[in-house]
Amino acid sequence: MQAAIKKEFGITASLKEGHSGIFTVAIDGKVAYNNQVTHRFPTDQEIFDQIRAARP
Repeated sequence: MQAAIKKEFGITASLKEGHSGIFTVAIDGKVAYNNQVTHRFPTDQEIFDQIRAARP
């Protein structure tokens, strides 16, 4: 996912290790995706849409 974000937007995503299989994507401190809600890994497009929505 980091590589896909870099390719699509030219930004470097940072990874913070979690635990118990929890996967959360936050943009500027706001949670944009949490697999505890969806019970699955997000698609690149889902995250791209969230990044676009968060940008000015």
